[in-house]
Amino acid sequence: MQQVSSNLTLPLRIFFPTFWLVFFGLLTFSAWIVSPEKGGVLSNWDIRLGITVFFLTGAGLLYFTLLKLKRVEMDHEFIFATNYFKSVRYPWSSVEKLVQQQFLSFPIVYIHLKTPGSFGRRIVFLGSRSRWRIFLEEYPEIASRVVVL
Repeated sequence: MQQVSSNLTLPLRIFFPTFWLVFFGLLTFSAWIVSPEKGGVLSNWDIRLGITVFFLTGAGLLYFTLLKLKRVEMDHEFIFATNYFKSVRYPWSSVEKLVQQQFLSFPIVYIHLKTPGSFGRRIVFLGSRSRWRIFLEEYPEIASRVVVL
């Protein structure tokens, strides 16, 4: 079994969203509970609505991007995926296709399953540049299933 996802998955999946949501959530909360007499600039309705829209937009972006990332390990028989709270094992026979895209210098890999599993029908991971390449070189039959966009 070989880890193919990047070590950046943990900070991107857990730490960054947690700190972002806490910091801007508290800022948004404080903007709404401050009294208009003592609030200064935060008592302005336009500022309050702007902060709220910024927070909700950022939370939505985090939910649909970083919070979808999984840590993935693979071998010639199974794919092991975890969201750091739950781990799941999928046989290669349940994989429909693998799609790889480049983001900056990192491969983003989408594992499309034939039937929905515990993490849905698609598993997304940020591939390690070296470990993902080494894995594909080691298992050419799996590399032939990867569609590069």
